[in-house]
Amino acid sequence: MKSFEEKLDQYAELVVKIGLNIQKGQRLLINSSIETADFTRRLTKYAYEYGCKRVFVDWVDPGLNRIHYLNAADEVLKDFIQPWEIDKFNSLADQNDCMLYIAGTDPNAYANIPPERIMFVQKNGAEKLQTLSQKRLKGDVPWAIIGVPTEAWAMSIYPELKKDEAVAALWEAIFKTVRVDQPDPIAAWKEHSATLIKKVDYLNEQKFKTLHYKSKGTDLTIELHPDHKWIGGGHQSTFGTTYIPNLPTEEVFTTPYKFGVNGTVASTKPLSALGNLIENFSLTFKDGKVVDFSAEKGYETLKQLLSMDEGMLYLGEVALVPHDSPISKSGIIFNNTLFDENASCHLAIGNAISMALHDAKNINFEDYEKKGINHSNGHTDFMIGSADLEIEAEYHDGRKVPLFKNGNWA
Repeated sequence: MKSFEEKLDQYAELVVKIGLNIQKGQRLLINSSIETADFTRRLTKYAYEYGCKRVFVDWVDPGLNRIHYLNAADEVLKDFIQPWEIDKFNSLADQNDCMLYIAGTDPNAYANIPPERIMFVQKNGAEKLQTLSQKRLKGDVPWAIIGVPTEAWAMSIYPELKKDEAVAALWEAIFKTVRVDQPDPIAAWKEHSATLIKKVDYLNEQKFKTLHYKSKGTDLTIELHPDHKWIGGGHQSTFGTTYIPNLPTEEVFTTPYKFGVNGTVASTKPLSALGNLIENFSLTFKDGKVVDFSAEKGYETLKQLLSMDEGMLYLGEVALVPHDSPISKSGIIFNNTLFDENASCHLAIGNAISMALHDAKNINFEDYEKKGINHSNGHTDFMIGSADLEIEAEYHDGRKVPLFKNGNWA
């Protein structure tokens, strides 16, 4: 039986070798909470062992951020990203270096802060870092997002436990989702990726035109982009390597046609956005655009999220995940999009992922509008899968076939 330390080491190695697939001579930037410093050190050690040239760490402290959001002047928040930070990110992008984001902060870290103040910073960053964003979405910059427990996050999932018990329970849950509980996690991931790639190959052969979703509160039709390409099980970089941006991942995803979404969709899991939870919300679309929305909790946060820019009112991603996925079967609501989206079919409002289109390397943000691809400074996934979800796929000749039945692949 593996010890806890062995699992930590195997997880760190998995992230570096399979998630990032770091190459000799590449540099790595890690975005880490100060509370996850110990695991960040492990990641750094393995990065160097696999040939990384230099590891940089951007330390994040939600408590410090909260002070900024509450006290800094509006004009400071609106211009929060400094020129030297832009140079740092562009340098990484220009040299095809790697980026790693550690998710795990308190899902309610910014409760009671006006959401527009948080949006100032996020919008400013998105606008100033468009060069990095475009290169990342094309595959020029390998990247990954992983989860590492913090006390506040763990307590939001296991409020009945003591803090140390909650953190330990969350670690074990994460180990299972990323297959570190299996004898050979790297071999398990290679097998899992191959399974997802089979689904991708099938979907790309079908060349479906439209997907029609039906479940409690949902009746939505999504027209897929004419040049859409399904992706899953790993991304291809523009220089020939394969990396897995999300650990865990259970999804296959593609790009919708910007103006081809109609109907209403209801969320099935909480969404952590702008440091707040949004629960039991719905969006109504007409010709691609959100024309109405509601939320039982977090309405103002949802309103602010949708107002970031015009592109946040349109879809940028369609993702399929069976309801009987391992994360869903765990019965845990993680209050974290990285995990919850891989337990459920989901959609994303905001920017499209250009690599989920044919000829992605030749598509720039400037081309999006004329090609019917959504462009935004944001990208937010939200969960819509359930045990009663039905998805019917339609071909270009009008034939229809069941794609999902009772929440799973038909």
